[in-house]
Amino acid sequence: MRLLTVEAMARVDAAAVAGGVPGIALMRAAGAAVAERARAHLPPGGRVLVLCGPGNNGGDGFVAARLLAQAGHAVDLALLGSRAALSGDAGLAAAAWDGAVADLAGADPARADLVIDALFGAGLSRPVAAAPRDAIERVAAFGRPVLAVDVPSGLDGDTGAVRGIALRAVETVTFVALKPGHLLQPGRALCGRLHVADIGTGAAALAAGLSAGAPLFRNGPELWAAAFPRLTDASHKYTRGHALVLSGPATRTGAARLAARGALRVGAGLVTLASPEGALAENAAHLAAIMLRACENADDLDDLLTDARINAVLAGPGLGVGEAARDRVAVAAAVGRGLVLDADALTSFSGQAALLAAHIVDGEAKAVLTPHAGEFARLFAGTDAVADVGKLAQARRAAAITGAVVVLKGADTVVAAPDGRAAINDHATPWLGTAGSGDVLAGLIAGLLAQGMAPFEAAAAAVWLHGDAGLRHGPGLIAEDIPELMPAVLAGLLAGFGS
Repeated sequence: MRLLTVEAMARVDAAAVAGGVPGIALMRAAGAAVAERARAHLPPGGRVLVLCGPGNNGGDGFVAARLLAQAGHAVDLALLGSRAALSGDAGLAAAAWDGAVADLAGADPARADLVIDALFGAGLSRPVAAAPRDAIERVAAFGRPVLAVDVPSGLDGDTGAVRGIALRAVETVTFVALKPGHLLQPGRALCGRLHVADIGTGAAALAAGLSAGAPLFRNGPELWAAAFPRLTDASHKYTRGHALVLSGPATRTGAARLAARGALRVGAGLVTLASPEGALAENAAHLAAIMLRACENADDLDDLLTDARINAVLAGPGLGVGEAARDRVAVAAAVGRGLVLDADALTSFSGQAALLAAHIVDGEAKAVLTPHAGEFARLFAGTDAVADVGKLAQARRAAAITGAVVVLKGADTVVAAPDGRAAINDHATPWLGTAGSGDVLAGLIAGLLAQGMAPFEAAAAAVWLHGDAGLRHGPGLIAEDIPELMPAVLAGLLAGFGS
């Protein structure tokens, strides 16, 4: 569940060595893990091409090459740079290899059944240079399956960005824990199947790495299971929370209805849809279990929120953009309850992230913001959250600016809290990329906030549930399907909890 940044992984290695584990022992264990996975991809006696870089990643490749040769495979090894220039543990690993070493420029993937990519690891900090780039292009051109060591060469282990060029692997073997770049796009699409190998660093060294920086997680039930709502014999609709969803005018009500349905299906005891008078009939024609109230402006919303049983408010889907929306957000934030802001509510504060933050902080709202990339760019224009620092860092900066949990949506949704905690979600499917899907997600978050979950846990859980619904349905998914899949999603989740 925990992810390690490149810096944190370096701390793990250093702590293991300081604790008495020789660096070459770690390298031998890493190379053995690579060789084991390579054998799963090779036919008996199959030929493998091992591409080794000048650092420890290349040392892992030398170990794997030696073990595969001993197992009866034909091994070609090509090295970037001079064998004599290798030092430290990589030098020791190279010294144990008694086969030929070709120059990288002479690497021939044409006759290989498998290519092991041990050129560069997760810590690559600059664009791939010409010589390794040529080798990567040759491998890609021949289309041989690639087993990547740590990450596909050229991939930034912290951001998932490609530094000029990167191979597409069928599988990636990494060590101790996943890195952010394994889950963030485009890295995730390039890594193939992920395999995490224990190389004997030990629990104390891992703890040293995990203490570096704010906690970072791969999103999943283990992260928020303890906080997830469970019913008791004494539960009733008022103990399960009351979510209020704000709707726009009669021609823009569908998004709010999707959100309200999501809040209800995820378990909120009551959900009220508040809309202008002129939209009540349209909403009534489509809804049964969701209550309706008239709400024309911020003053009406203020009156509705005198009901202390309303403990979560969702504003944004179909709300309309402008001053009226900003006024309603200010009122909703001021009561200090759960607050989800999406779509129009976010766009209404374009370039005014500081003003939105003031509303959230002054009202002590338990707020979650759910922007997609375009909404994020508009809202945080002029701040360091839009710097080219990678999606994870952007979400963390945005959360710190606003004092809210930020759900930066996409194929690699990131959930970030103001205290620096963050989770990357890979439990999803492209079939969720359909109109209204984000509105349902906002409703799921609101429904979990209404049931008492804290903002970070509620957001992370809702993102996972949303993804699980998409995975269960698959092709043909439309937004209306997502709330109706919640009973099966929740039943599976709770069964896994033993609840």
